[in-house]
Amino acid sequence: MEDIEKVIKHTNAENQDKVNWTKAWSKKYPVLATYTNKVDVEKYAKEIRNLLESLQQEYQYTELDAMLVLKDILYHEWKNYKKK
Repeated sequence: MEDIEKVIKHTNAENQDKVNWTKAWSKKYPVLATYTNKVDVEKYAKEIRNLLESLQQEYQYTELDAMLVLKDILYHEWKNYKKK
């Protein structure tokens, strides 16, 4: 875990932008390479945009902070869902 934490600490926005995260993660989770051919992405994207805008307006978050908060909420919901 320390190695992962070091990489995160020393990664900047420029380096992050160079990585195709979907391609990288799809090696472990193949669904990420194929879902766009099956899922109505725009339907879910619209809902996500609404949630992001709501977080920005209600809590005066930046775009990045709103995305991080929403991502964290999703992560915690997933953890709770898996426990059921």
